[in-house]
Amino acid sequence: MVNNKILLVVEDDLGLQSQLRWCFDEFEVEVAANRQEALVQIRQHQPSVVTLDLGLPPDPGGTREGLATLEEIVNIAPMTKVIIITGNDDRNSAVQAINLGAYDFYLKPVDPTILVLVVERAHRLWELENENQRLQQIRHHSPLHGIIGNSNLMLQAAQTIEKVALTNATVLILGESGTGKELFARALHQLSSRIPNRLVAINCAAIPEQLLESELFGYEQGAFTGAIKQTKGKIECAHGGTLFLDEIGDLPLPLQAKLLRFLQERVIERLGGREEIPVDLRVVCATHQDLEQKITQGLFRPDLFYRISEITISLPPLRDRGNDVLLLARTFLSQFNREFNKAIRGFTRDATTAITHYSWPGNVREVENRIKRAVIMAEGRQLTSADLELDTASVNNADIFPQAYHCENAVTTLRIARETAEIRTIRRALQYANGKISQAAKLLDVTRPTLYSLLEKYQIKVD
Repeated sequence: MVNNKILLVVEDDLGLQSQLRWCFDEFEVEVAANRQEALVQIRQHQPSVVTLDLGLPPDPGGTREGLATLEEIVNIAPMTKVIIITGNDDRNSAVQAINLGAYDFYLKPVDPTILVLVVERAHRLWELENENQRLQQIRHHSPLHGIIGNSNLMLQAAQTIEKVALTNATVLILGESGTGKELFARALHQLSSRIPNRLVAINCAAIPEQLLESELFGYEQGAFTGAIKQTKGKIECAHGGTLFLDEIGDLPLPLQAKLLRFLQERVIERLGGREEIPVDLRVVCATHQDLEQKITQGLFRPDLFYRISEITISLPPLRDRGNDVLLLARTFLSQFNREFNKAIRGFTRDATTAITHYSWPGNVREVENRIKRAVIMAEGRQLTSADLELDTASVNNADIFPQAYHCENAVTTLRIARETAEIRTIRRALQYANGKISQAAKLLDVTRPTLYSLLEKYQIKVD
């Protein structure tokens, strides 16, 4: 079995070579002293991470040979994360290296503890990207193609879709705007036995109330001014297939009663008609609203709610899906690179930090829009936080690693590292426990009061 946790150290100083080789217990470490050896090792071992000193022979006092090596590595292995190791007087060269496709840079003198953190972080990102590619290959021809995510919450939602697809149960999909409700509705249709027929979608919030009834149920010639011919409604057009009612929470009360009658009787009457028309279809509804609250406000019929929610699927917001946001960002970057004939090689360190810790109120749709805009407008080889229009100073729980490169106080860096690790571990435990404090405390092996204290300390909200 191939070991994917491989680090290549490109360094001509034998003493530093030896020091770095013994720093990384968790990695299989290969070394190279010049460009030729480095390229051989890249092709032979396909390392996930490379540390590269820019001062390589035959130009040990300059950066020309190191930058040339970087360019060849990026061309041969674009997914490999290259970390430039440079001195304080070479900051400009380090910035140039980032523009050429390096993942990051680290300033000498080398602190093994900090460098291990940097390399581990780069390797985790490499793993994430490879897993994303593998999943995309598996799902490319799958009905779940387009649904991107490794988090337990998304996997549970996908498994529910697979279980209920072959039944005729009416499904209600809940989730904030931009979480992918229509993608799940389409997957439900494509996995069902109704796939030879149409999926007909209508957004109940996008059509004026006075037109929505005719859109749903159709009308006869002369039913109202402008009705010059008999027209089928969306329900009738979906016969044999699936009807997707998006934003069902915005359906007016009079139409709720008429829809309820159809769901009970499975027959419709066109506007201006008297003939009952039987329709065989499956109904899938979606909304971002709290329907139970609307019921208490008298704005939604409880009998309709129970009729459309035989199976309910709740889609999590992106902020609760852990590293899924990086999977999405990489996927959209690849998509828009192809679409706009660009060759942008990933994200800079500050962009990755911003993506990971931004709250994404617009969910997946916001990620897609920001990446698309950034790909169109970007001028560099990698997308920066500025390209994404994300202010890294305002994101939640700012990442430790930008500080790790430049912070002179190692104690401060390690404290922040420990706190960041605690935050991520707590969030993961809450995710596994579906937000249940007692179960999360058991997973973390702490008492409930201790967990409550940590939640308050780090301002972690529990849904």
